[in-house]
Amino acid sequence: MKKFFRLLFKSIVFILGFLVLYISAVFLLPLIPVNKTQNDSNNQITAYILTNGVHTDIVVPVKSEAIDWSTFIPFTDTKSKKGYKYIAFGWGDKGFYLDTPEWKDLKFSTAFKAAFWLGDSAMHTTFYDEMIIGEDCKRVDMSLEEYKQLISYIKNSYDLDQNNKVELIKTDAVYGNNDAFYEAKGSYSLFFTCNTWASNALKSANKEAPLWTATQQGIFYHYK
Repeated sequence: MKKFFRLLFKSIVFILGFLVLYISAVFLLPLIPVNKTQNDSNNQITAYILTNGVHTDIVVPVKSEAIDWSTFIPFTDTKSKKGYKYIAFGWGDKGFYLDTPEWKDLKFSTAFKAAFWLGDSAMHTTFYDEMIIGEDCKRVDMSLEEYKQLISYIKNSYDLDQNNKVELIKTDAVYGNNDAFYEAKGSYSLFFTCNTWASNALKSANKEAPLWTATQQGIFYHYK
Protein backbone atom coordinates (compact mmCIF):
# COMPACT_ATOMS: atom_id res chain seq x y z
CA MET A 1 0.00 0.00 0.00
CA LYS A 2 2.87 2.37 0.84
CA LYS A 3 4.37 1.73 -2.60
CA PHE A 4 1.05 2.59 -4.20
CA PHE A 5 0.75 5.92 -2.38
CA ARG A 6 4.41 6.70 -3.08
CA LEU A 7 3.85 6.04 -6.78
CA LEU A 8 0.65 8.09 -6.73
CA PHE A 9 2.44 10.99 -5.05
CA LYS A 10 5.27 10.91 -7.59
CA SER A 11 2.77 10.81 -10.45
CA ILE A 12 0.91 13.83 -9.10
CA VAL A 13 4.17 15.76 -8.62
CA PHE A 14 5.24 14.87 -12.17
CA ILE A 15 1.92 15.98 -13.67
CA LEU A 16 1.91 19.25 -11.71
CA GLY A 17 5.54 19.90 -12.64
CA PHE A 18 4.78 19.26 -16.30
CA LEU A 19 1.79 21.61 -16.22
CA VAL A 20 3.86 24.37 -14.60
CA LEU A 21 6.62 24.01 -17.19
CA TYR A 22 4.18 23.86 -20.10
CA ILE A 23 2.16 26.88 -18.99
CA SER A 24 5.38 28.81 -18.38
CA ALA A 25 6.55 27.96 -21.91
CA VAL A 26 3.18 29.01 -23.36
CA PHE A 27 3.49 32.44 -21.78
CA LEU A 28 7.25 33.09 -21.98
CA LEU A 29 8.62 31.53 -25.19
CA PRO A 30 6.32 33.55 -27.51
CA LEU A 31 7.93 36.74 -26.18
CA ILE A 32 11.30 35.75 -27.66
CA PRO A 33 11.48 36.94 -31.29
CA VAL A 34 13.07 35.11 -34.21
CA ASN A 35 14.12 36.98 -37.38
CA LYS A 36 13.69 40.33 -35.65
CA THR A 37 15.91 42.27 -38.09
CA GLN A 38 14.24 42.61 -41.48
CA ASN A 39 15.42 43.81 -44.91
CA ASP A 40 12.47 45.51 -46.61
CA SER A 41 14.21 46.66 -49.79
CA ASN A 42 13.30 43.61 -51.88
CA ASN A 43 9.68 43.07 -50.81
CA GLN A 44 7.48 42.05 -53.73
CA ILE A 45 4.80 39.85 -52.13
CA THR A 46 2.14 40.95 -49.64
CA ALA A 47 0.96 38.14 -47.39
CA TYR A 48 -1.18 38.23 -44.25
CA ILE A 49 -1.69 36.46 -40.96
CA LEU A 50 -5.36 36.00 -40.11
CA THR A 51 -6.94 34.74 -36.89
CA ASN A 52 -10.43 33.74 -35.81
CA GLY A 53 -9.37 34.26 -32.20
CA VAL A 54 -8.00 30.75 -31.77
CA HIS A 55 -6.42 29.63 -35.03
CA THR A 56 -3.93 31.44 -37.32
CA ASP A 57 -4.03 31.17 -41.10
CA ILE A 58 -1.35 32.26 -43.57
CA VAL A 59 -2.94 34.22 -46.42
CA VAL A 60 -1.26 34.84 -49.78
CA PRO A 61 -2.26 35.97 -53.29
CA VAL A 62 -3.74 33.22 -55.42
CA LYS A 63 -1.65 34.37 -58.39
CA SER A 64 1.83 35.84 -58.37
CA GLU A 65 5.09 35.61 -60.23
CA ALA A 66 6.04 32.67 -58.03
CA ILE A 67 2.92 30.48 -58.25
CA ASP A 68 -0.69 30.18 -59.31
CA TRP A 69 -2.22 28.42 -56.31
CA SER A 70 -5.41 27.62 -58.23
CA THR A 71 -3.45 24.95 -60.12
CA PHE A 72 -2.57 23.31 -56.79
CA ILE A 73 -5.83 23.98 -54.91
CA PRO A 74 -8.65 24.17 -57.50
CA PHE A 75 -11.42 26.73 -57.02
CA THR A 76 -13.80 23.92 -57.99
CA ASP A 77 -13.11 22.16 -54.68
CA THR A 78 -15.26 24.82 -52.98
CA LYS A 79 -19.03 25.02 -53.01
CA SER A 80 -18.99 28.34 -54.86
CA LYS A 81 -16.66 27.06 -57.62
CA LYS A 82 -15.74 30.68 -58.44
CA GLY A 83 -12.35 32.38 -58.58
CA TYR A 84 -10.88 34.45 -55.74
CA LYS A 85 -7.93 36.81 -55.20
CA TYR A 86 -6.50 35.38 -51.96
CA ILE A 87 -6.05 31.94 -50.43
CA ALA A 88 -5.61 31.19 -46.71
CA PHE A 89 -3.81 28.09 -45.45
CA GLY A 90 -4.22 26.51 -42.04
CA TRP A 91 -2.98 23.23 -40.61
CA GLY A 92 -4.63 21.42 -37.72
CA ASP A 93 -6.09 18.30 -36.18
CA LYS A 94 -8.62 16.64 -38.47
CA GLY A 95 -10.94 15.81 -35.58
CA PHE A 96 -11.09 19.43 -34.48
CA TYR A 97 -11.59 20.64 -38.03
CA LEU A 98 -14.27 18.18 -39.12
CA ASP A 99 -16.02 17.08 -35.93
CA THR A 100 -15.91 20.26 -33.84
CA PRO A 101 -17.57 23.14 -35.70
CA GLU A 102 -18.17 24.86 -32.33
CA TRP A 103 -16.56 24.45 -28.89
CA LYS A 104 -19.82 22.99 -27.57
CA ASP A 105 -19.31 20.09 -29.98
CA LEU A 106 -15.90 19.19 -28.57
CA LYS A 107 -15.64 15.60 -27.34
CA PHE A 108 -13.11 14.39 -24.77
CA SER A 109 -11.88 11.73 -27.21
CA THR A 110 -11.18 14.37 -29.86
CA ALA A 111 -9.28 16.59 -27.42
CA PHE A 112 -7.29 13.65 -26.01
CA LYS A 113 -6.25 12.39 -29.42
CA ALA A 114 -5.24 15.89 -30.52
CA ALA A 115 -3.19 16.56 -27.39
CA PHE A 116 -1.18 13.34 -27.55
CA TRP A 117 -0.33 12.80 -31.23
CA LEU A 118 -3.12 10.25 -31.73
CA GLY A 119 -5.17 12.03 -34.39
CA ASP A 120 -4.72 12.69 -38.08
CA SER A 121 -4.12 16.17 -39.46
CA ALA A 122 -5.74 18.22 -42.20
CA MET A 123 -5.04 21.32 -44.24
CA HIS A 124 -7.85 23.86 -44.38
CA THR A 125 -7.91 26.33 -47.27
CA THR A 126 -10.19 29.35 -47.50
CA PHE A 127 -10.50 31.72 -50.45
CA TYR A 128 -11.15 35.46 -50.10
CA ASP A 129 -11.90 38.34 -52.45
CA GLU A 130 -10.18 40.91 -50.22
CA MET A 131 -8.20 41.23 -47.02
CA ILE A 132 -9.01 43.92 -44.46
CA ILE A 133 -6.24 44.95 -42.07
CA GLY A 134 -7.31 44.98 -38.42
CA GLU A 135 -6.71 43.36 -35.05
CA ASP A 136 -7.37 39.94 -36.58
CA CYS A 137 -5.46 40.50 -39.83
CA LYS A 138 -1.90 41.78 -40.19
CA ARG A 139 0.18 42.43 -43.28
CA VAL A 140 3.48 40.60 -43.82
CA ASP A 141 5.64 41.79 -46.73
CA MET A 142 8.30 39.50 -48.17
CA SER A 143 10.70 39.18 -51.06
CA LEU A 144 10.10 36.76 -53.91
CA GLU A 145 12.79 34.43 -52.58
CA GLU A 146 11.27 34.47 -49.10
CA TYR A 147 7.86 33.72 -50.60
CA LYS A 148 9.27 30.76 -52.51
CA GLN A 149 10.48 29.32 -49.19
CA LEU A 150 6.99 29.81 -47.76
CA ILE A 151 5.49 28.07 -50.80
CA SER A 152 7.73 25.05 -50.20
CA TYR A 153 6.76 24.93 -46.53
CA ILE A 154 3.03 25.04 -47.31
CA LYS A 155 3.23 22.46 -50.09
CA ASN A 156 5.27 20.11 -47.93
CA SER A 157 2.48 20.16 -45.33
CA TYR A 158 0.10 18.39 -47.71
CA ASP A 159 -0.10 14.61 -47.88
CA LEU A 160 -0.12 14.20 -51.66
CA ASP A 161 -1.44 11.20 -53.56
CA GLN A 162 0.61 9.00 -55.89
CA ASN A 163 0.18 11.58 -58.65
CA ASN A 164 1.51 14.38 -56.41
CA LYS A 165 -1.95 15.93 -56.19
CA VAL A 166 -3.65 17.19 -53.05
CA GLU A 167 -6.19 14.80 -51.53
CA LEU A 168 -9.53 16.51 -51.01
CA ILE A 169 -11.41 15.41 -47.90
CA LYS A 170 -14.98 15.12 -49.13
CA THR A 171 -17.12 16.36 -46.27
CA ASP A 172 -20.09 18.56 -45.52
CA ALA A 173 -18.19 20.01 -42.56
CA VAL A 174 -16.84 22.98 -44.51
CA TYR A 175 -17.41 26.37 -42.92
CA GLY A 176 -18.81 28.19 -45.95
CA ASN A 177 -18.91 28.35 -49.74
CA ASN A 178 -15.25 29.30 -50.10
CA ASP A 179 -13.26 26.62 -48.24
CA ALA A 180 -12.15 22.99 -48.42
CA PHE A 181 -10.20 20.39 -46.41
CA TYR A 182 -7.27 18.24 -47.52
CA GLU A 183 -5.15 15.43 -46.13
CA ALA A 184 -2.02 16.68 -44.38
CA LYS A 185 1.25 15.43 -42.92
CA GLY A 186 2.12 15.38 -39.24
CA SER A 187 0.20 15.11 -35.99
CA TYR A 188 -1.25 17.79 -33.75
CA SER A 189 -0.11 17.85 -30.11
CA LEU A 190 0.38 20.10 -27.10
CA PHE A 191 3.77 20.97 -28.55
CA PHE A 192 2.84 21.40 -32.20
CA THR A 193 -0.49 23.16 -32.68
CA CYS A 194 -2.13 24.93 -35.59
CA ASN A 195 -0.46 28.13 -34.41
CA THR A 196 2.94 26.46 -34.13
CA TRP A 197 2.54 25.48 -37.78
CA ALA A 198 1.70 29.08 -38.75
CA SER A 199 4.61 30.43 -36.73
CA ASN A 200 6.98 28.01 -38.46
CA ALA A 201 5.56 29.12 -41.80
CA LEU A 202 6.66 32.68 -41.01
CA LYS A 203 10.08 31.43 -39.94
CA SER A 204 10.44 29.54 -43.23
CA ALA A 205 10.03 32.87 -45.04
CA ASN A 206 12.55 34.58 -42.73
CA LYS A 207 9.77 36.70 -41.18
CA GLU A 208 9.54 37.67 -37.54
CA ALA A 209 7.90 35.04 -35.36
CA PRO A 210 7.99 33.77 -31.76
CA LEU A 211 10.64 31.26 -30.76
CA TRP A 212 7.74 28.87 -30.07
CA THR A 213 4.03 29.32 -29.54
CA ALA A 214 0.94 27.20 -29.04
CA THR A 215 -1.45 30.15 -29.38
CA GLN A 216 -2.33 32.79 -31.93
CA GLN A 217 -1.51 35.51 -29.39
CA GLY A 218 2.13 34.43 -29.53
CA ILE A 219 2.22 35.25 -33.24
CA PHE A 220 0.21 38.46 -33.21
CA TYR A 221 2.28 39.83 -30.31
CA HIS A 222 5.02 40.46 -32.90
CA TYR A 223 2.65 42.18 -35.36
CA LYS A 224 0.96 44.85 -33.25
